[in-house]
Amino acid sequence: MTTMTETASGLREFKMPDVGEGLTEAEILKWYVQAGDTVTDGQVVCEVETAKAAVELPIPFDGVVHELRFPEGTTVDVGQVIIAVDVNGGAAPAAPPAETQAPAASAPAAASAPAAPAERTEAPPEKPAASDEKPKPAGRTPVLVGYGVSESSTKRRPRRGVPAQQPEAAAAKVAVQSELNGHGHAAPAARPLAKPPVRKLAKDLGVDLATVTPSGPDGIITREDVHAAVAPATPVQEAAAVPASAPAPVRAPAPAPVATYDGARETRIPVKGVRKATAAAMVGSAFTAPHVTEFVTVDVTRTMKLVEEIKRAPDTYGLQGLRVNPLLLIAKALLVAIKRHPEVNASWDEANQEIVQKHYVNLGIAAATPRGLIVPNIKDAHAKTLPQLAESLGELVATARDGKTSPAAMQGGTVTITNVGVFGVDTGTPILNPGESAILAVGSIKLQPWVHKGKVKPRQVTTLALSFDHRLVDGELGSKVLADVAAILEQPKRLITWA
Repeated sequence: MTTMTETASGLREFKMPDVGEGLTEAEILKWYVQAGDTVTDGQVVCEVETAKAAVELPIPFDGVVHELRFPEGTTVDVGQVIIAVDVNGGAAPAAPPAETQAPAASAPAAASAPAAPAERTEAPPEKPAASDEKPKPAGRTPVLVGYGVSESSTKRRPRRGVPAQQPEAAAAKVAVQSELNGHGHAAPAARPLAKPPVRKLAKDLGVDLATVTPSGPDGIITREDVHAAVAPATPVQEAAAVPASAPAPVRAPAPAPVATYDGARETRIPVKGVRKATAAAMVGSAFTAPHVTEFVTVDVTRTMKLVEEIKRAPDTYGLQGLRVNPLLLIAKALLVAIKRHPEVNASWDEANQEIVQKHYVNLGIAAATPRGLIVPNIKDAHAKTLPQLAESLGELVATARDGKTSPAAMQGGTVTITNVGVFGVDTGTPILNPGESAILAVGSIKLQPWVHKGKVKPRQVTTLALSFDHRLVDGELGSKVLADVAAILEQPKRLITWA
């Protein structure tokens, strides 16, 4: 999909691009330019937040900013124009759009004006009168995102030996087929036109799009149309619904109380961006993959001693200049367990009814950020040495804290680790990241009384919880993976013998 259009007046328009895989909208967080500013090719003009991350958008050409189409804080659909730039460099900033414009400017508006539904279903137009002028090619028509291709001028040749079907015969054939299908004489209804976010909104509100009157271009149903469909009827409409010949007045039911809230006692936060995507993903995962969670409590005293030893002499382990913490060794322990039981590293293909076993591990690390929970992953973590894993883990955490995690970094994960112990929590029942087979939750590491070599001693103990998709992983396989992780953390020397 192209993200640029150019008008005859020298204005080039930059559209909201799809900065992630299959994203439909993004919120404009901040503009870095204003009308009248000079921009160059590759210059960042704004920052947007998608359902996955915050992304800076560079402009792909030079010129002077003519107009910013949307203010900060606006959610814009992919394909909508967000900024217009005068590539000639001499135009003044655009004034607010007037109701009447010059003929040259009104042409595209006329092209995008909504056509009556009857016009789209009428017979082909009559042939124009003969003249010396060549017919002009049909212009491109607007579609849901951007503009489509020009209408084809090619004509199909009639099939040899097949007579053209008369309208009466065609109508009769449709009627007979409708009878056979059990639908009577009703013609099949056309599917209402609406963008995916609007369809989702209608589904959430329980609105049938077939009953909504569209107000957008080309008969497209907008968000406002859906909200208007669920708005309570006006007193005039209610009065009109009462039959005029009613024998006796009937007392109207009391209106339903309007939901109100005290702004001093409550705060309402719009659900959007990362929070909206996380909510949808967690609901989809919880009600799609049958979750099973197993727990094990393990003595990690030796692992904690190894962490302290590496911190004192990082050069000995090739980890100089790198951050070393228990999460590094826990991640390595999980990777070794997956290597010993590769069947756990898989995904479920519902469409083809297949289990897809992955021969690579993209290790996700759940990270809490100011914008919400995100799960970037370390690509090909199975092939990394301990120093390489430490470096990748440090970069991942730093990028997430700065809010610069790219959508690509959060795609393609296979298994995930979530460290709830940093919040002082003992354990939890984590929900799978969509498309993944397992997630390991690590609880807080605390001194607890523990039987060690026949005596009760204070030892550093933690609880691990492994949630897995029971379609992919049965109880035996899940138990073996969790037991291997616990065994490595109890005796980290197994990293040498099992790796």
